[in-house]
Amino acid sequence: MRPVGTGGVEKRGPGNGTPLKMPGDPSGNRKEVFMEKKVRVGIIGCGGIANGKHLPSIKKLADQGILEIVAFCDLIEEKAVKAAKEYGTPDAKVYTDYKELLKDESIESIHVCTPNRSHSFITVDALHAGKNVICEKPMAINSAEAKKMLDAAKETGKILTIGYQNRQRPECRYLKATCEDGVLGEVYYAKAHAIRRRAVPTWGVFLNEYEQGGGPLIDIGTHALDLTLWMMDNYKPKMVVGSVYKKLGDQTNTANAWGDWDPKEYTVEDSAFGFITMENGATIVLESSWALNTLDVEEAATTLCGVLGGADMKNAEGKPGGARINGVKHGRQFVEIPDLQAGGVAFYDGASENPAEIEQIIYYNAITKGTELCVKPEQAFVVTQILEAIYESAKTGKPVYLD
Repeated sequence: MRPVGTGGVEKRGPGNGTPLKMPGDPSGNRKEVFMEKKVRVGIIGCGGIANGKHLPSIKKLADQGILEIVAFCDLIEEKAVKAAKEYGTPDAKVYTDYKELLKDESIESIHVCTPNRSHSFITVDALHAGKNVICEKPMAINSAEAKKMLDAAKETGKILTIGYQNRQRPECRYLKATCEDGVLGEVYYAKAHAIRRRAVPTWGVFLNEYEQGGGPLIDIGTHALDLTLWMMDNYKPKMVVGSVYKKLGDQTNTANAWGDWDPKEYTVEDSAFGFITMENGATIVLESSWALNTLDVEEAATTLCGVLGGADMKNAEGKPGGARINGVKHGRQFVEIPDLQAGGVAFYDGASENPAEIEQIIYYNAITKGTELCVKPEQAFVVTQILEAIYESAKTGKPVYLD
């Protein structure tokens, strides 16, 4: 073995022994890590999130001999067949019943990429079948279902993580490290941003409240809230007040990014807002929308206000997609804007950093090497708990108090 990078070690793994580069701590320090065994993988749900995020990411690991994707399941068989041909092994199996897939004892890892309503029971069944699971966000449609997932992971001792890949963006890792270093001091006020002006997803079941559990709040608000709680390292909510609006869903000629939606199918909210008080007195304001008449758009982002300094996720021009640290130094106000470019550091032999790819490396290292997860199920449970409380408060017109 020889030292690599910032203190990593090189090991030759299965297949061609190609090294994998992954982040070390959230500040972006890296260690080259090598998987020590090939993992057999099953995919449950072969729709947009599987083909757009999970499969392209783990295909790179498969190409390096780290894992093999051996089973694909979807209620629409053609989708599973197509995914298997593009991403699977030559003998990959196709299923329309996920329970049949779970009977394959050789499969160690399951990706749950189905509509939100089915996250919980598929994950619970997979864990009890002896599989490790990465479930796409949100964890579940409500906290009761999320608790079942949490309990199943504890009962079985298997790994469970949730797909909050935005934590792996360079600006997010930098701000997390900034918080951990105490640069901001105690963060007592924060905003979680998930605002689109006109970007309603019109495909799949996004507009179906029964299948998804909600609209922009549970879809993109969940990312913003996850980032905010993670930065603050505060997972003890006390009280939640929420407002949910469906004001634009019946409109036509919408200038929507993905074409006009069908008002008859639009059963979810178009915007939702939450006010969260934590046990230590800290306050979080969560804003989410797919359609809102505003020019102040920002998604999967947070603003942090601490005793010693503050931070947001804007660049030098004040636009989303960067990091700014503000404070007072030597009797003067200052704003620091770090250079978040990769700086020539290769990732996957020259490809640019990709949060979804980093997410998968962390998950599969946890399986093969016993390393720590970034997104712990206990953290994702609190996100679901707060989102559910916002919906409940909006429905009843009363605050929701959390134990």
